[in-house]
Amino acid sequence: MTPHPWSVPAPVEAERVRDVERLGMLDTPPEGRFDQVTNMARRVLGVPAASLSLMDGDRQWMKSIRGLEVDEVPRDKTVCRTTIARAYRRPDDPVLIIPDAAADPEFTELPGIGGPDGVRFYAGYPLFGPTGHPVGTFCIYDTEPRHLDPQQIEAFTELAEWAQRELERSAELDRAAEIQTQLLPRPLTGLDGYRVAAVCLPAFTVGGDFFDHYCGGGALMVTVADVMGKGLGAAILSSSVRASVRGASRVLERYGSGAGAQDTGAVTTLAAEHLTEDCEHTSTFVTALLAAVDLPTGAIHYTDAGHGLALIRRADGRIDPLEEGGPPIGILPGTTWTSDEAQLEPGDVLVICSDGLLDLLDEGSDPAALWEFVAPHTCPDGLVTATRELVAGRPPLDDVTVVAVRREAA
Repeated sequence: MTPHPWSVPAPVEAERVRDVERLGMLDTPPEGRFDQVTNMARRVLGVPAASLSLMDGDRQWMKSIRGLEVDEVPRDKTVCRTTIARAYRRPDDPVLIIPDAAADPEFTELPGIGGPDGVRFYAGYPLFGPTGHPVGTFCIYDTEPRHLDPQQIEAFTELAEWAQRELERSAELDRAAEIQTQLLPRPLTGLDGYRVAAVCLPAFTVGGDFFDHYCGGGALMVTVADVMGKGLGAAILSSSVRASVRGASRVLERYGSGAGAQDTGAVTTLAAEHLTEDCEHTSTFVTALLAAVDLPTGAIHYTDAGHGLALIRRADGRIDPLEEGGPPIGILPGTTWTSDEAQLEPGDVLVICSDGLLDLLDEGSDPAALWEFVAPHTCPDGLVTATRELVAGRPPLDDVTVVAVRREAA
């Protein structure tokens, strides 16, 4: 049997579909950065419709489409099936231009081709996935037959390359998000007398919030930090903050006196010395709260560097905010931070969060909204679950992080 001119050999097709899946983009919400490309194509080339789509095994799904009312099309009913096949057969000439699809026997039977307000002109360019397989198409359409002159073909190709860059950026961001998630500490279990739960939910694919917790020197060390800004730049700097805080803590554990890493003021100061140039060069700053909970006694030594969002939910339901401290890291070079103290009694829960949670709870950033949200939760896991549900119901404009530590009742 002669294969269809748009068919792809089965082994190759399997790899191609896996490349589509690697993108993790199928059935995701619209994104302005893709709509910009399709809108620009309509304006620059004077066509009524443009699309950016992904070709799954049996359907063409539109990530962005302008000028046509369709979300997806069966694969065997779309012109773009030929653009995908052409990418394999003519890799040096991937642009498919059909001046009048209604006059081409290969396409006349497809729905939407020809007829009143039907597609006549088509131009398609393949888009490629992480391992180089064609995973989708960038296309323009017209209801009248037409040709593209050399300058228009050049403009169309440049727009397709823009679409390709946006697709690659999605893959890179997904990988960055995966790495950022992997860098978060594993859940703490088997901690005698304490229960810990935490969550970090970026507003975008990656974010500038992070948390850390680990045991050292007889204490539970907890850090929550928030890098000014959002997205990939903030995420990169947050990794530097995490490394600097951990490194400073280890130095004091090994070489410090008495309190060691529990001298949270010294840890913050030492970490800030490493971060000063990073903050200066990137014109940013970092708010952070570092707490050391002495496991035998529940004594808390903490340092607040411009963070201001920590409290203790007492066993009787009262809320005791922790005192705010010095400026954020990166604001005033040479700042020295000092430690404050609090006490975590049996049944109490220490809660540290980022301002993204407060923004979701109250647009005026009234701390009372945070207290009201925390008050019903005597268990860290319940507070984390409530935070996830809040974010799921109302996507945040800023990263949301919560760490909760409960000292179990004796």
